Amino acid sequence: MIAELTLILRQRSITTLFQPIFDVARQQIIGYEALSRGPKNSSLHAPAVLFQCAQQAQRLSELELLCRETAIATFAKLGLQGKLFLNVSPNTLLDPAHPKGQTLHLLRKYGLGPEQVVIELTEQDKVEDANLLRVAVEHYRELGFHIAIDDLGAGYSGLKQWSEIRPEIVKIDRYFIDHCDFSPVKREFLKSIIDLAKATNTQLIAEGIERIEEFQLLTRLGIDNVQGYFLACPSAQPERHYLHQHMPESTWKAEPVRREQELSIGWLALANQELCQHTLCRDAQKIFAEDKSVFSVVVIDADRRPVGLLYREQLSELFATPYGHALYDKQPISAVMDCSPLVVDENDTLDSVSQQITDSDMDIRRHIIVTRVQHYLGVVPLRLILKHMTEEKVRHAQHANPLTMLPGNIAINEAIEQRLHTSSTFTLAYFDLNHFKPFNDLYGYASGDAVIKLVAELIRRHTQAVPCFVGHIGGDDFMVVFDDPQAQAICAAVIADFDRLIESYFSTEHLKAKGYWSCDRQGRRQFIPLLSLAVGVVSPDVNCCQNAHQVATLAADAKKEAKRQPGSYVFCCQRRKPAAPLYRLHQQDVKAHRHSLRN
Repeated sequence: MIAELTLILRQRSITTLFQPIFDVARQQIIGYEALSRGPKNSSLHAPAVLFQCAQQAQRLSELELLCRETAIATFAKLGLQGKLFLNVSPNTLLDPAHPKGQTLHLLRKYGLGPEQVVIELTEQDKVEDANLLRVAVEHYRELGFHIAIDDLGAGYSGLKQWSEIRPEIVKIDRYFIDHCDFSPVKREFLKSIIDLAKATNTQLIAEGIERIEEFQLLTRLGIDNVQGYFLACPSAQPERHYLHQHMPESTWKAEPVRREQELSIGWLALANQELCQHTLCRDAQKIFAEDKSVFSVVVIDADRRPVGLLYREQLSELFATPYGHALYDKQPISAVMDCSPLVVDENDTLDSVSQQITDSDMDIRRHIIVTRVQHYLGVVPLRLILKHMTEEKVRHAQHANPLTMLPGNIAINEAIEQRLHTSSTFTLAYFDLNHFKPFNDLYGYASGDAVIKLVAELIRRHTQAVPCFVGHIGGDDFMVVFDDPQAQAICAAVIADFDRLIESYFSTEHLKAKGYWSCDRQGRRQFIPLLSLAVGVVSPDVNCCQNAHQVATLAADAKKEAKRQPGSYVFCCQRRKPAAPLYRLHQQDVKAHRHSLRN
């Protein structure tokens, strides 16, 4: 094999395949990972064997350099867009014999720049000198390269390396992707990694996706960048467009990231033991006896559809009677199982499942069966559902406005960010009361609170039948994130009801005068009109707005325009993009600008 490796290096017979990395949120390919292969008919064709042989022959640096040049040359020849992801062993970087500056030289040779390249540090080899590696990585970063950690969780000290190197990108090892939709442990790991990535401003890539269920779970969790055989195989002529020719478009539509109260029950499903309905009771008893942790087993039919639940305590009670074994040993478990367990679809929300639990008055020790297209998927302990619901209620209460119990600023920002994240079109309406402070001062805080509650109730009433998110910023300010195209008409209906109902909050005298006299902060008397409601409405361009702050600024500007109008008014802003920043010119810049104009 070493002789064969020598021949490969001499003849430079390495082939590069490219596997695209997709950005689900922006629906584009962000780059390609270069994957090297030996000659097709060679025993060193597989990369694992090829690189292991090179390492044993102490020619790893030479092989990596050949692979790197082949990848760069092929990438440039194919004219691929996005970034080129190059796998590099950390020990190769630290090898004194490894030629320095060679990667930059190769890029210049083939017309590429370092900003187009991501150096992927593989985690398979243990690094003896972490400080030296950090220096080497910083050298690459200063040259303009991006740094990625490959296969996080598969090798040596991944989190430590993340902390020390601070990569721009982290690729999650496929072990945590494989059947993550079945494993609650893997889901929790992924959630933790997502939180860590947000805290460190690190981009995540989930690699090794081979099933649609994995893809759907990862996009729901909020991992935008994905890679794997399910999406596109490595190829010498790789996919150049976001949509794959063999995949229906619907599978590429990332579901909106849901708030916790809308979490689907399938996320909590645990793969539990299942038995055929014809299994004998004595055989089921052996399973319970062998594993004390098994509390129940799901009973399924020949098509894997759940037909019942068999509980340990149930069977134990039957066998505890004087003739229990004689009566039930040879009976099928279908004769003694719970024939009416609660069965729900994996996409049912926790709220809807919780309502079914309440209606059926279930025993808190019981399990709920979860199905996928009517086939058995797993079970969820009732206690786990109650735990998640309680945690969400506490979270909601922490951020809710105490007067209206509507979600506050944090939840409003989340709702906007979710729609930007998934490029979902929406409309934002900003509600604000006109002349609220003078009314509050004259009629008292109790009347002021009552008016705020009135606005909240009217918004709730008119939006309850449409998809939207209602939030209370604070004071007399409210925001509604509409997914419904009739946002303007709904806002107008809120205003019409408000103008009719607000009259009951004023005295007869003030109603007749259509206002009252009051003093401003400087002590000057001025006439204050009756309360009215200003609404600013904007439909932001989700491709141009980068965060919730930019969207909220657009809505605030629209609200200011609405407040300039007499009485209640809905102002629909036509501007959909953030305003361009204003820069103050220094005096010398002004002089230079005037000089250029004169010339």
